[in-house]
Amino acid sequence: MSQYRIAAHFQSSLAAMTEAACDDGLVQTAHAIATATAGALQAGHKVLMAGNGGSAGDAQHLAAEIVGRYKIDRPGWAAIALTTDTSALTAIANDYGFEQVFARQVQGLGQRGDVFWGFSTSGKSPNVIAALKIARAQGLTTVGFTGLKGEAMREHCDLLLVAPTDDTPVIQQIHMMAGHAVCDEIEQMLLAAAKA
Repeated sequence: MSQYRIAAHFQSSLAAMTEAACDDGLVQTAHAIATATAGALQAGHKVLMAGNGGSAGDAQHLAAEIVGRYKIDRPGWAAIALTTDTSALTAIANDYGFEQVFARQVQGLGQRGDVFWGFSTSGKSPNVIAALKIARAQGLTTVGFTGLKGEAMREHCDLLLVAPTDDTPVIQQIHMMAGHAVCDEIEQMLLAAAKA
């Protein structure tokens, strides 16, 4: 019985990923995210990323792809996942509330010209929304990653990538697929610029 549930999960994930791949708007948004992020990195700025739970893992994973490498040996670029500093997270949560754990870090670390990527499968995570608001106020480019029910994030985002599903695990899979595609394009853009 469980093998059929596993196969069904694979099928539903495949269907959502195929829908995402065929969605011109989503693909264009991913390209715009890559362009904005590559431009910021080329100008000496950085990328800040945040999310909760599985989305925290996505932020950490994608920040590592930018700092380390995606596929090509090249210099490291500046990306920070705001989910990893336990001293900052616990101090801010204790003193200001969990809603401020990312916003305070954006306020302290973010500078005009940087890019902030906020991941929220529901589009309603108060700490991600608070960080997007601060990021926008400080002149960062704001990028959101969400699912079908996350349209409320749009008012706080310069660019919003919406996974075409409301199934949280599948949303996260699409975010990672799109994130990898964006990292690949960033790498190609910056290496081409370095050779020009």
